[in-house]
Amino acid sequence: MPFNLPIALTWLRVAAIPLLVAVFYLPTNWLGPAEQNLIATLIFISAAVTDWLDGFLARRMKQESAFGQFLDPVADKLIVAASLLVLLNLDRVQVWVALVIIGREITISALREWMALLGAGKSVAVHMVGKLKTTAQLIAIPFLLFNDTLFGWLDCARVGTWLIWVASFLTLWSMFYYLKKALPQLAEKTE
Repeated sequence: MPFNLPIALTWLRVAAIPLLVAVFYLPTNWLGPAEQNLIATLIFISAAVTDWLDGFLARRMKQESAFGQFLDPVADKLIVAASLLVLLNLDRVQVWVALVIIGREITISALREWMALLGAGKSVAVHMVGKLKTTAQLIAIPFLLFNDTLFGWLDCARVGTWLIWVASFLTLWSMFYYLKKALPQLAEKTE
């Protein structure tokens, strides 16, 4: 297993998950709800920035690796799933949203593994619709974590709710896109 700066940043994103969750379980005399929301939002935003930064550095420093390509999307999925479960527990996101997003991640991960076993992994390689889905999630979740008014007029809870619905639509769209790409190859290779 290689270890370099991009992989260290990815591991940092994984390590941020228990911190993000723990913030909401600290006694309220340590941190009030507004402080919990702010700290969780900052942790998530920092993790999202490392998602971009680790890929940029890996390409720039020529330190791309198979392990890094494996770990990066796993870290993304873990922090998104953990955040959604926290938001679900706080009643800031609907159950169907969490089920759609987490269910899609499990489905597409399993599909990619199956396609790789069949030697057709490239047919379900990351596509722009998947990147749009990830971007929408990484923008919506901080608004939902913050859950307050920003700049005196921006209702983050409302904006976050609309954005997470958009992310859910993109999540379903990307899932159907990948399934459609894989079905012909699955039919051909499993006969």
